[in-house]
Amino acid sequence: MKTLKYVFVSILSCTILMGCGGKEEKKKEGFSYEKKTEEPQKKVEDDVANIVISGDDLMKFDKSEIKVKAGKKVKLTLRHVGKLDKNVMGHNFVLLKKGVDLTAFAIKSATAKDTDYIPSGEEGNIIAHTKLVGGGETTSIEFDAPEPGTYEFLCSFPGHYAMMKGKFIVE
Repeated sequence: MKTLKYVFVSILSCTILMGCGGKEEKKKEGFSYEKKTEEPQKKVEDDVANIVISGDDLMKFDKSEIKVKAGKKVKLTLRHVGKLDKNVMGHNFVLLKKGVDLTAFAIKSATAKDTDYIPSGEEGNIIAHTKLVGGGETTSIEFDAPEPGTYEFLCSFPGHYAMMKGKFIVE
C-alpha cells in the first residue's frame, strides 16, 4: 500500500512539474526593450568580400569566375571537399598578377613540392595564395583586392592548372 502511495505521489508531482514548464511567451510584434538608434550601425563584414571556393577529388573548383569590388578586403576560404590526402590530390588557390603566364607559372610550380608548389623567385608574380590542403581540410586568406581588371587564379599542384583555373574580376 505504501509503495502504491509513493508511485501515485511521484506521478502526480511529475504531472504538475511538466504542466508548469515549457510554455513560450509570445512577444508583441514591434515591441522591444532595446534602445533604437537613428542610424544603423555599419557592420565590419560589409567591407569584406567573403568568398568560398571548393576543390574536389576530380580536380575541379566549384567556381571559374570570382567578382569583387576594387579596394575591398577579400576573405577567401578554400575547402577541399574530397577525401584524398594532400600528397595525392592537394589543392591551393593562387591569384596571379596581371600579365603573368599561367602555364609557365604552373610548370615552375610542379617542382616546388617543399614550398607547397609555390616556386621560389615567383613571389613577385603572386597577389595572394593559400596553403596546400587535402581532403576534408579548409584554409583561409585575407588580402586587399587589386586595381580593377581581370586576373587569373589556379591550383598550382602538379597538373591541376589545366582544369583548376579561373578569372578573378575586380570591378
